[in-house]
Amino acid sequence: MSNKFIVTSSNVEYSESHITSKYTYSTSHVSVDDSGVMKVLPVDHKYTFKTETTVPRLGVMLVGWGGNNGSTVTAGIIANRQKMTWKTKSGEKKANYFGSITQASTVRLGSGPSGEDVYIPLKDVLPMVSPNDLVIGGWDINGADLATAMRRAEVLDITLQDQLVEEMSKMKPLPSIYYPDFIAANQEDRADNLIPGRVASWEHVEKLRADIRSFKEENSLDKVVVLWTANTERYASLIDGVNDTSSNLLQAIRSGHSEVSPSTVFAVASILEGCSYINGSPQNTFVPGVVELAYQHKVFIGGDDFKSGQTKMKSVLVDFLVSAGIKVQSIVSYNHLGNNDGKNLSAPQQFRSKEISKSTVVDDMVASNPILYGPGEHPDHCVVIKYVPYVKDSKRALDEYISEIFMGGLSTIAMHNTCEDSLLASPLIIDLVVLAELMERVTYKTESMAEFERFDPVLSVLSYLLKAPMVPKGTPVVNALFRQRACIENIMRACVGLPVDNSMGLEYKTKCVEKSSHNLEA
Repeated sequence: MSNKFIVTSSNVEYSESHITSKYTYSTSHVSVDDSGVMKVLPVDHKYTFKTETTVPRLGVMLVGWGGNNGSTVTAGIIANRQKMTWKTKSGEKKANYFGSITQASTVRLGSGPSGEDVYIPLKDVLPMVSPNDLVIGGWDINGADLATAMRRAEVLDITLQDQLVEEMSKMKPLPSIYYPDFIAANQEDRADNLIPGRVASWEHVEKLRADIRSFKEENSLDKVVVLWTANTERYASLIDGVNDTSSNLLQAIRSGHSEVSPSTVFAVASILEGCSYINGSPQNTFVPGVVELAYQHKVFIGGDDFKSGQTKMKSVLVDFLVSAGIKVQSIVSYNHLGNNDGKNLSAPQQFRSKEISKSTVVDDMVASNPILYGPGEHPDHCVVIKYVPYVKDSKRALDEYISEIFMGGLSTIAMHNTCEDSLLASPLIIDLVVLAELMERVTYKTESMAEFERFDPVLSVLSYLLKAPMVPKGTPVVNALFRQRACIENIMRACVGLPVDNSMGLEYKTKCVEKSSHNLEA
């Protein structure tokens, strides 16, 4: 076992295969007595975490591999693996993983001898899979090889594409399932790489399961993670007796029910193969029957919808405004883009799925401040998406935030963001896969538990990366970006026996350093 650092504490034990840490989680329970007074009780919960340190050979299978996201993330991994450089009009560029929190962000480890902050890469807190080592495959309704898909996407510089063509032309997506009722009719002309059948069937489940097994065997993989980065589907209707339980859902698939979506079939196949499944689009893939199936098989699921550019900024800005005591009254978000995602979203039912995931991102932040917002009160929130073919993957996002400030004043913030959508989404795909695999190696137990267990199958630690994050039943949704980021960091700190990092110590730390210096002089 190789460690970037060692925690010298009796609460941490290292073995050849595991890190075991004892951790105290401190929180507060709040109740209200008959007179309306809140009673706050500080509570400590003691946990033991055990993290397997052997990093597996990992494969990722992308649904929609030939789309802009799939071709871009594949190209990026190959370019990083081969340390590619390329010429542009603004100079030479080199491959990187900017935009990935696991690969390009740091965490504060502690204070150094002189009181200075010591930072390390997030990826070094616990052993993680390197994106360079990922084996990529997947499915697509279009049969173009990945080099053709990359050229079609027009995301990367042409001088970089030229270096990637030879390797990516050998990559070809597996045939996928295609149920026309769930995606826009304008996608029909792309659908030339299909498994026969246009409604759900058990044959589809078995074919996808066989694909996963073959991919795993052919590439000598220890694990596979499956991730949906295909077109946004319309919402599936939730129907009692159809998708409300796992047994009803499996029967609905067998009978070819019209309200079983392709993404749900992929989720079922993945769960039955024991593979974590992540939904990167906004549709309701995880109907109650899928969630129940994940619990039964103790397989991780995570979703929904990549939180990349505009929505990430929205969660940052609204969190800042509301926590600053500023009352956001109106949020209007306008997007136009010209990639195939934009083309699919030009259909009303598919747009509705995206509108829901974009519109709910501020709900928990608004609910956190009853001084600003009364019961049932919330900002006007409008989301518009338009398909403009000329701009291709270079998405334009325009936002206007109108807030009420001191003594009836108004503050308006207008923001314009332009970026290739796939260059924002691709690092999120890497993070989702790497973190999901890491969580598969973490188990925990409390003082009352006899055996170690995995985390809840609904993997809410991924919330930072997703617009409409799934959380376990009975758990409030947290969409405030900084809390979501802190969740990832603090879970990893707990696994190595480090306390939660806080911001209380600036003045105190300085005094400690001064005192230490005086002692040294003495």
